[in-house]
Amino acid sequence: MAITLLNPGGLPEIDVYRQVSIASGTKLVFVAGQVAWDAEGRTIGEGDLAAQVEQCYVNVATALAEAGGSFDDVAKLNLHVVDWTPDKMPLLLEGMARAAARLGVTPVPPATLLGVAALDVPEHLVEIEATAVLD
Repeated sequence: MAITLLNPGGLPEIDVYRQVSIASGTKLVFVAGQVAWDAEGRTIGEGDLAAQVEQCYVNVATALAEAGGSFDDVAKLNLHVVDWTPDKMPLLLEGMARAAARLGVTPVPPATLLGVAALDVPEHLVEIEATAVLD
């Protein structure tokens, strides 16, 4: 495996992600920000942050699979959430848990969560991009 995830001593341990990823692979994969579109370009879960987070993770997994990888190869995620406030965290976590169950993985690479004013279309509430390293 090209990625080792860890929480170093001296930093807080966060349940939903690890603070550090160490990449030892040789092939970098950059997945563009994925929104809650299905394969036909229809928005999944309009108005439902958890459903959109789940679809974003599924779309990231689909892109990684095409490159020969999986969430085990993800070194870093960036999440962009429209009008972010801390009270949205339970919905974000619910969507992540649903995606993990659906995909059979526990995606916990280092992640950055950014609140944004808007995304490409008004129906989209979240966009997730990934950087992966494959052997």
